[in-house]
Amino acid sequence: MNHKSKSLKQLALQKFKKNFWGVFSLCFIGLVGLISVFAYVLAPDNTQHANQMHLAIHSKRPGFKVTMLTISSQLHVEQSGLDKIFFGRKNTDAEIPISKYRVEDDRLVYAEYAPDGLEGAEKSIELNHFTDNSGGAFINQKTFFFGTDKYGRDLLSRVLVGARISFFIGFVAVFIALVIGLFMGSLAGYFGGKVDALIMWVINVTWSIPTLLLVIAITLALGKGFWQVFIAVGLTMWVEVARVVRGQIISVKEMQYVTAARALGYNDFRIITKHILPNIMAPVIVISAANFASAILIESGLSFLGIGAQSPMASWGAMIKDHYNYIILGKPYLAIIPGLCIMSLVMAFMLIGNALRDALDVKG
Repeated sequence: MNHKSKSLKQLALQKFKKNFWGVFSLCFIGLVGLISVFAYVLAPDNTQHANQMHLAIHSKRPGFKVTMLTISSQLHVEQSGLDKIFFGRKNTDAEIPISKYRVEDDRLVYAEYAPDGLEGAEKSIELNHFTDNSGGAFINQKTFFFGTDKYGRDLLSRVLVGARISFFIGFVAVFIALVIGLFMGSLAGYFGGKVDALIMWVINVTWSIPTLLLVIAITLALGKGFWQVFIAVGLTMWVEVARVVRGQIISVKEMQYVTAARALGYNDFRIITKHILPNIMAPVIVISAANFASAILIESGLSFLGIGAQSPMASWGAMIKDHYNYIILGKPYLAIIPGLCIMSLVMAFMLIGNALRDALDVKG
């Protein structure tokens, strides 16, 4: 009988498929990735940053329903379909929660929503503000499935849009860490001597500074903002990658296939990139999965401290910061929901890291 020999990649893929939690975590991360990309398509509030405020209905419980009156501003905003899908709709209309309404002659009379069974102020508006001269097309029932935050914004929409920051910061930070870490670790491990001593000194100095303190310092130097946080987190995570790559290269640079490459006259750049790095990527992949989780936690901590993503941008960490005091005010879900989102995404990356470690273990 002929048995086809399987490559190490195929064996690793087979072992990974047998790991239930690894496959489940991969599917969950893929789902969060799709949600983060198409957040504005899925969110009930598809305005930019899901920032439609209704102060009259702030801090309402999940499942809250209210009648919403939309008054057009008559302003025409040029915006492409792709821009709406990926960056949200530029909204110039006014939304007013109302408790009741009626049409009298050429005017729409409505009562604004008031909490705790109170009667809201009664106001009126001319029907020529509405295209169909009835106002009916601009009045609809709105359901807030996760409730509303302290500004009356749809919490579900904010959670969906906030997934974008937490998810993409992992990719950007890990990419920056890989580029710097692979470069520095390769130089230190392959050339050794003074080059190794200098790079290890830089690594040790960077390693000795508390991560959060270093991120805060970089963020303050670069300024507050979306991309500044991504860069700051990435610049603090490269040392782990560099140490792993250095150790791996030291252990393999004297092996026979590297000696053969030198004998064939290949230059150092080709030997490192074509022969050494492809054979030591297994531990780098595992540590990158752990760095994904670390980046999400660091960004959440920065947003909680107020130096991460800035308002009105939605961020899970900022949502916890805005509502952590509601835990003792009888509405803990305002902080628990984004907290559970952070926990589940971090757990998924940690589980997939463990699954990759087992699958790529050549001794297993």
